[in-house]
Amino acid sequence: MTRVLVAPDKFKGSLTAAEVAEAVIRGLGTVIPDLDVRAVPVADGGDGTLDAAVASGFERVPVTATGPTGEPVATAYGRRGPVAVVEMADVSGLSRLPGGRPEPLSATSRGTGELIAAALAAGARRVVVGIGGSACTDGGAGVLQALGARLLDADGREIGPGGDALAQLSRIDLDGLLPDVAESELVVACDVDNPLTGPTGAPAVYGPQKGADAAQVELLDRNLTRFADLVAAATGRDVRDAPGAGAAGGVGFAAMAVLGATLRPGIELMLDLLDFGELVRGAELVVVGEGSLDEQTLHGKAPVGVARTARDAGARVVAVCGRNALREDQLRDAGIDAAYALADLEPDPARSMAQAAELLERLAAEVAARHLSAPGRP
Repeated sequence: MTRVLVAPDKFKGSLTAAEVAEAVIRGLGTVIPDLDVRAVPVADGGDGTLDAAVASGFERVPVTATGPTGEPVATAYGRRGPVAVVEMADVSGLSRLPGGRPEPLSATSRGTGELIAAALAAGARRVVVGIGGSACTDGGAGVLQALGARLLDADGREIGPGGDALAQLSRIDLDGLLPDVAESELVVACDVDNPLTGPTGAPAVYGPQKGADAAQVELLDRNLTRFADLVAAATGRDVRDAPGAGAAGGVGFAAMAVLGATLRPGIELMLDLLDFGELVRGAELVVVGEGSLDEQTLHGKAPVGVARTARDAGARVVAVCGRNALREDQLRDAGIDAAYALADLEPDPARSMAQAAELLERLAAEVAARHLSAPGRP
């Protein structure tokens, strides 16, 4: 029976979730060499979601798909039996922008749709899509086009990529939508409740993060309004104001309105996918972690989701992190008994990131000494 679970998220810019887990396990082992410990890397639907799925037993299936600016990118989805995991950040994400140059008007979500299509063609009947970290604000139009929908201008021609092209949209034809879509379950990992348009919509809130200036935000909002009108006409449903419609530049909207998707909190969905409830049963201690423990952590991020599940199972929880900005009472309310930060060992952020694995081993040794006892010892 598992005695310790190490279930961290990534340390962004430094270590993957799997690398964090490996460093923690090495550190725990310096104090208790024969410790019964298991690594369970986690993610909340953003970048790292695919890696977490693969680490838990999903097969990585390579695919070449369309990147956010139209160039082909080498990406993949995860597959375990009839379930597939798609990570939007890995194909249509900010990290895929050539040279890191944002393209707020023309970036497309098409590659995400191509990954979904590839998974369905391979026999997946439940597709989980993590939509954090996207580079586009196209309302999910690219996803729909990749899945067989036709987005036509006044002359009956397919419109181009990106939110800017939606100004030319005149009609949506869903007759060509892949039959597998209707025969499968699509679940979207989503941690925001923004509507598609308006002052708290996708362009206004997230457009600037993707490079949009004030005029472009206004244009994108207007174009997404047009898109929502035409989607409503084609489907008979209007979900533009539904919580999460504005996620990933409107991919949440297209997924719900056209693909019949359900939206669930990212870490909740991922923990179900990883069978975490079973894994944590009987664990004495669970080690969670991410690069920064702060106010954002408290709003549905991975460490808190893991900690609450672990606490409900009767385990104690400690956190490792790069920096900790939370008070002890905030940690306790989140289900975390104690937090250990790299910054306590190395206050210089650049050196801390460069030496993260070594510092994590030292922190983990401290965790073992304070929170665990070796078999046969009090």
